[in-house]
Amino acid sequence: MVTGQTFAQTPKVPKVHQNITVQDGQLGVEYKGNIISENDPAPTLTLKQVSSAAKGTSEGISFDFDMPNFQGTLYYGFIPYGDSKHPHPVFFKRTSPIEGGKATIKIAGNLEGRYDMIDWATRKQGTLGYRIMAENGTIIYDGKVAFTGNGPFKVVPTVIEGPFVNKVTPTSAVISFETQKKTKATVTIQGKTFEDAKSALHHEIEVADLLPNTEYTYTVESEGISQTYTFQTAPEAGSRTSFSFCYASDSRSGQGGGERDIYGANAYIMKKIMALAKQQDVKFMQFSGDLIDGYLTSPMEINLQYANWKHAIEPFAHYFPVYVSMGNHEALMRTFVGEKNRVLVDRFPYETESAEAIFANHFVQPTNGPASEDGASYDPRPNKTDFPPYDENVFSYSYDNVGFVVLNSDYWYAPNAGAIPLVGGGLHGYLMDQQMEWLKETLTAFENDPNIDHVFVTQHTPAFPNGGHVSDDMWYRGNNDMRPYVAGQPLGKGIIERRDEYLTQLINEHTKVIAILTGDEHNYARTEIGPETPIYDEKFPENMRVKLDRTIYQVNNGAAGAPYYAQEQTPWSEFVSGFTTQNALVFFDVDGKKLSMRVLNPDTLEEIDTLTLRNGEK
Repeated sequence: MVTGQTFAQTPKVPKVHQNITVQDGQLGVEYKGNIISENDPAPTLTLKQVSSAAKGTSEGISFDFDMPNFQGTLYYGFIPYGDSKHPHPVFFKRTSPIEGGKATIKIAGNLEGRYDMIDWATRKQGTLGYRIMAENGTIIYDGKVAFTGNGPFKVVPTVIEGPFVNKVTPTSAVISFETQKKTKATVTIQGKTFEDAKSALHHEIEVADLLPNTEYTYTVESEGISQTYTFQTAPEAGSRTSFSFCYASDSRSGQGGGERDIYGANAYIMKKIMALAKQQDVKFMQFSGDLIDGYLTSPMEINLQYANWKHAIEPFAHYFPVYVSMGNHEALMRTFVGEKNRVLVDRFPYETESAEAIFANHFVQPTNGPASEDGASYDPRPNKTDFPPYDENVFSYSYDNVGFVVLNSDYWYAPNAGAIPLVGGGLHGYLMDQQMEWLKETLTAFENDPNIDHVFVTQHTPAFPNGGHVSDDMWYRGNNDMRPYVAGQPLGKGIIERRDEYLTQLINEHTKVIAILTGDEHNYARTEIGPETPIYDEKFPENMRVKLDRTIYQVNNGAAGAPYYAQEQTPWSEFVSGFTTQNALVFFDVDGKKLSMRVLNPDTLEEIDTLTLRNGEK
């Protein structure tokens, strides 16, 4: 979490861009002799405003959200840790008005007696959940505040995000969480206590020397207030045990009001998804992009949207890891606005303010991916840093006999594709050279690993869009001219050529890849990709076409709450099945070399689709 971070006002322009200038401390884009100035408005809301506003009083807790014009309602109630495996606030029958951005919660004399289900009056400590709702009914944030005393009350460092289980291996895991104030926290497991090295807001505590395929109970403690959950270590590689994992994408806010839009996230469907995943006993989840609305200019505001998404999965992600990757809606931009022009680029400086860097601040994931696109043939300064980092947004991981490759198809993303030749930037759906080289190396490593039977590759954008993004993704209606520009020069290969290189790696050069998991299109569909699948339109040159050697599937599940897209006509439409705009969660059931798929609606629990991917034979 980066609530206390400050950001550069007038950064240096990376050499990978062109026509972006700095004049009198102001960034601008030079276009036809004129300067289009940067539009960098103050954030509407920030995470710090809503998460660090509480102070103890003689009777309870007061809040100052630093929003003098804000009117709304504060809902509140105790969080009874230990009363449920998936603790949520139990909201009290009364509310508190928010007037001029301020509100109070009276604990003494109000939440006592028959309303004291956490026994705070005796224990002299507890945790309150609160919900900020604007006058128009929009839910802004669900927060937590821990307190000690029974009048006066004192607010103590509170676990406001998590704890989350991350990077589970056969012998270790990382427990991560956020506190709204710096503190030293601990994780205790089997009588052994692991501690922060120093006081911090963000806590990543590794627990090690564990046994494979074993359930462990862990307790997180901050300032004497504790939470206890369980997680299970992974089996030894190649054990070929029976297990399930699940997949989804695209949970940005939806229509319908209420928790379908908690400031950037569809918390309603994500809670349903996570509850179903836990009920089905998945060992991990992969979630590939468009977690939030995004498309913001302020790192401080996008922090709030990420926090709201994490709060939605949190009661269930105490128990199993959720791996996430980036989509186009994770965009954090510098925006240049003229009378008739709008130019958008990934926010720089890239090391600290890019969409990639801020994303990495919010999640704890493997760091075994490529460093960046620095050093590629098109890099204008091979020995300097000019591109955003791939750290924690491109990576691989494995569980038992399954390997996962997580890609970023919205790297260095410039949302206005028409302006890319003017200023430079990455294209939606394009995998750049360094990432492609790493993909090849990683697939080869899985191919040569006798413990791995099944490999999945995931990126946000479909190789074969079917509804909602036929005009872009890895297709652009067959227009191979679309490509990134670096330092004023177009890359040598267009989007169709790059898609074909990608397919060649997955299908022709490696045998273990069984499916591509994608999102972006807000629907569920599976597409058969094989020798008989038409993957070009009639205009694409015959001498540039590739022939696929075997069949895999593209499983698109962008049905985690974002507004729906209907099916469109494409060259491969006859090879598409199961298309639906229902909300969906895809389950993969692994039993050694057998692999099957189930798709359930997390809202209604009806079965949407089933498929046998491998029957266990060679």
